[in-house]
Amino acid sequence: MGNKKTENAVGAMKVKTNSSNDGKKLSASVMLASMDQKPEKPKKASSLAQRQKQQNFLLIPMELIFLPLIMMRMSMLQRMKNKRMNLLAAHAAEQAKKEARKDDHDAFTVVMGSRASVLGGEHELDANVKDITVENFSVSVQGKELLDASERISHGKSYGLVGPNGKEKSTLLKLLAWRKIPVPKNIDVLLVEQKVVGDDKTALEAVVSANVELVKHQEEVEALLNLDSVAKNDENYDANEIGERLSEMYERLEIMGSDAAEAQASKILAGLGATNDMQGRATRSLSGGWRMRISLARALFVQPTLLLLDEPTNHLDLRAVLWLEEYLCRWKKTLVVVSHDWDFLNTVCSEIIHLHNLKLHVYRGNFDDFESGYEQCRKEINKKFEIYDKQMKAAKRSGNQAQQDKVKDRAKFVAAKEASKSKGKGTGNVDEEDTRAEAPLKC
Repeated sequence: MGNKKTENAVGAMKVKTNSSNDGKKLSASVMLASMDQKPEKPKKASSLAQRQKQQNFLLIPMELIFLPLIMMRMSMLQRMKNKRMNLLAAHAAEQAKKEARKDDHDAFTVVMGSRASVLGGEHELDANVKDITVENFSVSVQGKELLDASERISHGKSYGLVGPNGKEKSTLLKLLAWRKIPVPKNIDVLLVEQKVVGDDKTALEAVVSANVELVKHQEEVEALLNLDSVAKNDENYDANEIGERLSEMYERLEIMGSDAAEAQASKILAGLGATNDMQGRATRSLSGGWRMRISLARALFVQPTLLLLDEPTNHLDLRAVLWLEEYLCRWKKTLVVVSHDWDFLNTVCSEIIHLHNLKLHVYRGNFDDFESGYEQCRKEINKKFEIYDKQMKAAKRSGNQAQQDKVKDRAKFVAAKEASKSKGKGTGNVDEEDTRAEAPLKC
């Protein structure tokens, strides 16, 4: 009977359990596992709020998130752009000032020794002197020193003027042409730097008209011929006197080679590449490059005692450059040329003037000879500088100012002595003119 009660109890438990699981039967293991499982705890409100914030953040547009960064970037770029524009504007203004000073004769101050140059070409020198020798002159513009040198330009030699860009090589040519640097007044100087102004003159006429004296004589002959025709019917004019004057002018024109002048001008233009058709065209119809060639042709036609050329090959083709090289190799007068065309300098020049550290150094030979000579000279200069620099550093470490001055004075004395020897004075004695020598500089 006891067993029967137990079975009834187990059956009642099964019925109760089945009713709680929607009539589904559960195994004993599942039933025991469900009894051991802990009831789920309610989720914290803070975690729900955090998840809600994350969802709200994801709903914010990306533009609003990165807008401050974008604005900062744009502001920085604008500042950089403004700074660059200001630098460009300042550079353009400085270049404009330089361009304005280029043709301003009064902008340059030239000092010869201890006195300002007010010569203006009226220097009273021997009329037969053809060399240009200037000792210890300096050039400055608005307080900035451009040159502090000496120079000697010998008649009949062809010089190439070289040096780093922006070191006033063109300025030196202009100062010679303007005679701010004294040139014997018997030496006529011509600088080719600007193209011919276009007008109704033909290219050939523009070249021939460069010989002012020839044109003047030709105009006088034409006037005398007109006057002679009038004198035949007018007793107020002396036909004999007019005839004598005509004979005199014809003789002068013959000496000047008047008959060959036009042919010579045409030959020069042809060498620079101008065809017969171009020679007969008005200069106003020609391009700037061709008018620059006409300007060069005028200078070659006139044959000045001192010819100054600033980048003459810039507007020339290869054929014209080769012709110009050959022509200048036969040049009997003095030539100074600035050019970046090393082959041109090698062919044309017999000596090189090197503008370096405000000084003018002359090297014999062409550009290739200059390069090898300059390299050797540079090594010697740097060696002297290293010795001087070592001595100065030792003197500074000692803290003795007198010792420093002694080292500097000794270096200047040696430099002045070497300069005296290089000028051919032979003795090596230092005169007052040589006291401007400086201590060694690194080259």
